[in-house]
Amino acid sequence: KDAIDMIKDLKNDGLSEDLAKNAEEEVQKITNTYIKKVDELVELKEKDIMTV
Repeated sequence: KDAIDMIKDLKNDGLSEDLAKNAEEEVQKITNTYIKKVDELVELKEKDIMTV
């Protein structure tokens, strides 16, 4: 969220629309990657807990 807010501030300060959109898309890709990793770790932990 902080990164997106920074991009929006930069856009207001004159960053081009295309660069802002590309930056937002990259931030979202990174966010999605880490969400997937966290989900995988949660699933593994749930399996670990259920086997005990």
